[in-house]
Amino acid sequence: MLGLAREDGPAAWHHEGMGDLAEEWSGIAGDSPAARAVGAELIARWAEPHRRYHTLAHLRAVLAAIEPIAALADDPVAVRLAAWFHDAVYDGRPGWDEERSAQLAQSRLARLAEPSGSPKISRTVVTPKSVVTPGTVTPGTVVTPGTAATSEMAATSEMAATSEMAAKSEMAANSGTTGAAMSGTVAVRGSAGRGSLCARRIGEVARLVRLTAGHDPVPGDRDGEVLCDADLAVLGAPGYDAYARAVREEYRHVPDEAFRAGRAQVLRALLAMPALYRTPLARELWESAARENLRAELAALTGG
Repeated sequence: MLGLAREDGPAAWHHEGMGDLAEEWSGIAGDSPAARAVGAELIARWAEPHRRYHTLAHLRAVLAAIEPIAALADDPVAVRLAAWFHDAVYDGRPGWDEERSAQLAQSRLARLAEPSGSPKISRTVVTPKSVVTPGTVTPGTVVTPGTAATSEMAATSEMAATSEMAAKSEMAANSGTTGAAMSGTVAVRGSAGRGSLCARRIGEVARLVRLTAGHDPVPGDRDGEVLCDADLAVLGAPGYDAYARAVREEYRHVPDEAFRAGRAQVLRALLAMPALYRTPLARELWESAARENLRAELAALTGG
């Protein structure tokens, strides 16, 4: 666990080269003991040894990519929190990983909103269906021929909707016993006035995390557009070849021929999109380079 339990607080993260992330986290989540504990857990999750692309480097890259487009979001704090949680659970199971990450966000952020000594909220766990929605792709996915999964989509839109409804029903049922944690707004201490945690914001963070399964926000979903554009910024960033190699390593269990066919399908689908990015500024920053990178990788995979 990176030795993060040896000291209490962001100072301990500096010993592991995590000072930048410690400051980033405390700026949006606060500097309480509970916030430090959640931050340490997230860092440990992102540093799991089986990861190759969905690593601390990816977390840093997404947080950095949010900055130039953050002003376009309705709730930049929720977007940044969602970036921290969006791949916090990563077992290589498309849809399920995003759902579990969203549930983790709801659970851990509720702890930060609960006044000391208030009752804990029991979370409803929704088991996703085994089918994922075809036709939506995400760049870290490989479509293996003969399998049902065709993208890192949430297990289904029905699953996400069911989970949202369950969470809302549970919050309503518990509103009389959980005090300010669910019915009011609890300030995030140490956040320099950047935000607060309340039921609405926690729900928004979970929704955004689920959205990263397919990167398909509806028009006008400003928070979703900013988060998804930041998550896809890698396509147009320097170091694309290293990203592509890392994706291959995460699918090292897939034979070469199957990987090339599946990855080529993903790349073609991305290139067929009218625009890879939803916000005008992201298109200006990354669209041209991203398409060039995708075409180059596709040519290398197919020999054309």
